[in-house]
Formats: sequence, structure tokens, C-alpha cells
Amino acid sequence: MQNFEVASIQPEEVLILPEHPGVYRYYNKDGQLIYVGKAKNLKKRVSSYFTKSHSDRKTRRMVSEIARIEFSLVNSEFDALLLENSFIKSQQPRYNILMRDDKSYPYVVLTKEPFPRIFPTRQKRNDGSTYFGPYASVKAMNNVLELIRKLYKVRTCKYHLSQENIAAQKFKVCLEYHIGNCLGPCEGLQAESDYDKDIELAHEILKGNLSIPRHYFKERMQAAAEKLEFEKAHEYKIKYELLEKYQAKSLVVHPSIENVDVIAWVDGEKAAFVSYMRILNGMIILTKTLEVKKQLQEKQTEVLPSVALQLRHDFESTAPEVLSNSEVEWESPEFSWTVPKIGDKKKLVEMAMKNALFAKKEKIALLGAKESPQTKILRMLQADLQLKELPDHIECFDNSNIQGTSPVAAMVCFKDGKPNKADYRHYHIRTVEGPDDFASMEEVVHRRYKRLKEENKPMPKLIVIDGGKGQLNAAVEALRKLELYGKIPIVGIAKRLEEIYFPHDPYPLHIDKKSPSLNLLQKVRNEAHRFAITHHRNVRSKKSFKSALEEIPGIGEKSLQSLLKEFQTISNMRAAGLEGLTVLLGAHRADKVWEWLQK
Repeated sequence: MQNFEVASIQPEEVLILPEHPGVYRYYNKDGQLIYVGKAKNLKKRVSSYFTKSHSDRKTRRMVSEIARIEFSLVNSEFDALLLENSFIKSQQPRYNILMRDDKSYPYVVLTKEPFPRIFPTRQKRNDGSTYFGPYASVKAMNNVLELIRKLYKVRTCKYHLSQENIAAQKFKVCLEYHIGNCLGPCEGLQAESDYDKDIELAHEILKGNLSIPRHYFKERMQAAAEKLEFEKAHEYKIKYELLEKYQAKSLVVHPSIENVDVIAWVDGEKAAFVSYMRILNGMIILTKTLEVKKQLQEKQTEVLPSVALQLRHDFESTAPEVLSNSEVEWESPEFSWTVPKIGDKKKLVEMAMKNALFAKKEKIALLGAKESPQTKILRMLQADLQLKELPDHIECFDNSNIQGTSPVAAMVCFKDGKPNKADYRHYHIRTVEGPDDFASMEEVVHRRYKRLKEENKPMPKLIVIDGGKGQLNAAVEALRKLELYGKIPIVGIAKRLEEIYFPHDPYPLHIDKKSPSLNLLQKVRNEAHRFAITHHRNVRSKKSFKSALEEIPGIGEKSLQSLLKEFQTISNMRAAGLEGLTVLLGAHRADKVWEWLQK
């Protein structure tokens, strides 16, 4: 890979970018790298951030932070992928994907020394030794080491077993020799050539090639049997069967699939789940499933190549082919990318997908275990109504009038599935004459969200209208006038059959009557109805009280308003007595009111 241009521009200069493959880097006003991306066409890709409206809040926020853009031109899309991956690994920009896995993986090392040792390590040194791995699973690594220890007598001591030291008798055999795990090379009890032969076969096992040691033990078993050395033949048979058993547990489909990687991607709401497998000689030698947190609304085809490259790098894979359940939009000179349709390779991809789906299911279960009962109900409602976001802020409207008199409306607010009474509102209908529920609904919905829009306050995640299609359509018209229709989900709930209506859908949704999500909607609707009725009664009561007070001779408008404000009902006036009336109105007017009350 070779960069042939590196340059820096301002966001308003994006249209001067070249139409070539490359990598772009966004910096904020403090000079911090916040995002790295790759592009087949730099001009088209980068300018899309500034010319399109983004529905994703995080993308909008990132674009607002961009103060400077750097770009590097490269020769091909794959070079762009490599360079992007390098920047992300070294700089870890805030808005790039986060692969949630910060473990250090173990290796198995075959040392370069006389009478080599085999042991696990997490530190890979440049010491001439051969390192196998990394192993995603410590258990899988220990299984390999256990197999090697059962098959071969490999020393565990750290002595420098040079011929001079052995000849000088510097070392003595340890407990490992006495219990049969070592043949005593430290005292010259095992020839170096014999030891090296065992190490050579162990080397093949570590490489994933079991056929050579298996063939070796089979030949030795048959040769010993022909010589009537049945005890030795039995030892070789046990070792041969150990290898057979180990391979049988690891065999996937067919040994003809010699060296491939398998990567399956399953999307989640806020993260994706990726399962990675390495296959060698028909065996799974490594499996890894991890969560990839998407910081922006990036497409799978954009993110998957970076994830694949990172996994291959982390696990040092040189497989010439990658099998996947998803197509990508680039070609690599290092390996081919295949989406198999049939056969053994297809089965491998399906196996990886099962692992990814299981990881996703576990994550959802873990989140569910931490969630409150109310949040679980909200998730059910989200699924039932097919909402994009959790409806943790619901607002519900209802009208109330009797034959068109004293028309009022009410709005109740539920947050996190519970009433939030501080946000309740009631409305006097201003623009509608007579009993017109539809026009009244349109008026109050328009007034509510016009005000929220003007004050730049958060909108609800769900609007519920108490009524059928007529009331719902009226509310939709109000949202349309405010250019909010399509941005806030809205439904109507009809009382008779508890049907849920969606805008412009002729068929209502019927949720199970015992469903907690329907019960929540009913609770919201009933609360709106109660609040509206209570408000309507208060309005009617005040009107009736005012009409009665207007009959009192010698009481003007000012005194009337004082009585309305102070007492609200005739019963309260009687309870206050003449003394209470005198304090409010003075003795002369109080006498008139009290006389009227006595009549």
C-alpha cells in the first residue's frame, strides 16, 4: 500500500475533493480525531455528510463537530480499508465502531533451544521460538496441550540442556521423571534425536495437522504387533485412539476444507454480533464471538470489512478464503470473500450465524434481567406497535363536552410507563363551535406540539388518541401542518373493542386482551379520560356558580369575580359565614350576599 497524497481541507470545501479511493479523517475544533472512514469515491462519500439530512442523532452531532478534514489518496479500495483499519487501531476515534473485546489472548510457544519446551504464554517475543495462536479460548488451548502431554514426554523444566551441561552432570532428574512424564534428558537418559522426533510430531498437532502423527502411531502399532510386541502395540493404539477421538470432536464437515475463515454478522438494535471461526484441515481450531457497537448508522457492508480485517490480524490468519453470510463491496488481493449458497461451506456459515444469534439472545436476556417491569412492558408495546424507539414518553389526548356545552380537552403524559402529572395539560376549546370532536382534537394537538416545537422541548415517543379513525385523522392533520407527521408515532384506541388504529391503515390492530402492553395503553387512555371529565365538571361547576351569583342584586362584576375565585361553590360560601364574606367584600355587600344565601 502506498499513499500518494495527503491533504487537509475545511468542511465547506468538500466539493473540491477528488473522485478517487481514499481515507478521510474528521477533526474537531480541538484538533482531536473523531472519525475515520474509507471511500471508493472520496468526493461523493464525504460530501454526503454535509449535503444530506441525517435521521441519526449521533451522525448529526458528529457532523456539527467537524472543523477540519484530512484525506489520503490510495491505489485501491483494499488499500483504503487497510489504512482506515490502521488509523482506527492506533487512534480509536470516538465515533468509529467499538469492538468490545479487550482481552489479551494466549499462545502456545515451541521454544528454540536444545530439547525444546512447549508451554502457554501471553507474551509473544522475537526470540526465534515458534508461536501458535492466539487462542480465543483458554480451554481449547489447554485441550491441545493436554493431548500433547498424553502423547509425548515433553520436559517442563527450564534447564539449559546443552551437551556440555549434560556431560558435566549439572542437573538431576525431578519428580516429573519419577512419575513417568519425562524421560530424563537432563541426565542424558533420552537421546536428543528421539526427543526431537516427538517434538516434530507435536509441532504438526499444534499446526492443526493430525494426519501425520496419526499415521505415525498407526504404523508403529502395526509394526509392534507384527513383532509380537503387544504391550508396545497397545501403547501406540491408545495414542492413536486419543488422536482419533480429538479429531472426531473437532471435525466439522469435510477435511477437503483445508484453510478458511468464517465470519457471520447478525444485526442488533444498537450493536452487531460477529462470530469468527478458523477452519484448518476440516477442523475448527478457533472460535470467537464478539459484540460490535455501532457508533453511527453505518451499513453492514461498510463495517464488516473493517471487522473482518481486524479479526484476521488479531488471530494472525493467512487463510486465502473468507466465508460469510454477507456480501461486501470490495476485493482483496490477499484473500477471496465468498457467500456460499449450498454445501459444506454453507453449513459452516450457518454454524457461525447460530453462534452470533446466540450471543445476541444472551445480550438481550442480560439486558432484560436488569430492566424494571415497566421497561419490559414498554419493550412489549414497542414490539406490538413496531416502533423504532422505546415509547418511554407517551402523551394521550381526550375531548369532553355535553351536547357541545363547555367543550374542553385534556392531555396526560406517561414517562417510563408511569403518570407524570407535572406534564398534564387541559385545554379550553377556542376555535370550534358546537359538538365537533374531530375539529376539537385537531385544535388541541396542534396547540400542544406547536408550543413544544417553538420552545424546542422534547417530543413524545408515542401519541395516543382516545377515539377511532376520525379523531386519529384529525390529530394526524394537526401534525401534518406542523411538519411533524412521520416523525412521531401516533395511534388511536377505540373503546368498544379496544382496537388500535394506525394512520391510513384500514385494518385495526388487535392486541391480546391480557397483554401488559394493551393494559398500559388502556391505563393511559383511561387516565386521559378521567382528567378530561374532571376538568369538564370543574368548568361546568364554575359556570353554574357564576350564573347563580349573577342573580344577587347589587353585586357587580368585580365582587362576582372575587367570590368565584375565593369560594368556587355555594356550599363553600355558606361554610364561610357572614364573617368570611365580610372580610372579602366588606359589610354592605356581604349583607346582601348573605341575605341571598338565606333565601
